[in-house]
Amino acid sequence: MKLAEALALRADAARRAEQLRARIAASARYQEGEAPAEDAAALLTEAGEVFGELESLIRRINHTNAATRLETGGTLTDALARRDVLRLRHATITSAANAAAGDGHHGFRQLRSELKMIPALPVAALRVQADDLARQLREVDTLIQRTNWEADLLD
Repeated sequence: MKLAEALALRADAARRAEQLRARIAASARYQEGEAPAEDAAALLTEAGEVFGELESLIRRINHTNAATRLETGGTLTDALARRDVLRLRHATITSAANAAAGDGHHGFRQLRSELKMIPALPVAALRVQADDLARQLREVDTLIQRTNWEADLLD
């Protein structure tokens, strides 16, 4: 099985676990004289099986990520950390540029006595930096996705 397939199975198992959690909560109590919508005990048993499956997948995925070497050096885990930080940097720089540009605020004054708002940061330079971060993010994400489809899931 390829790593990408395991990631899809993990996402599916996580969704199933969340759906089971909601169904268990909805069926955990019922009105006297009525039948519950579903058997909460059976749902709990099913959830236990899904959790076991999910744990196994997560362990194998993490092991594979840590052991898979990339052509650029480092491991897949390193690339995942880099992608996460690039996303945070990009969001921060974009937010700073938007705030400095006055997005959401009118830049005009109606009266001369009103205070003029001026940017504290260089908006154009921040936009260039955000574009560069977005490019780096795309490159790292492409490398991760390609590796996910090439790497075999380890035990």
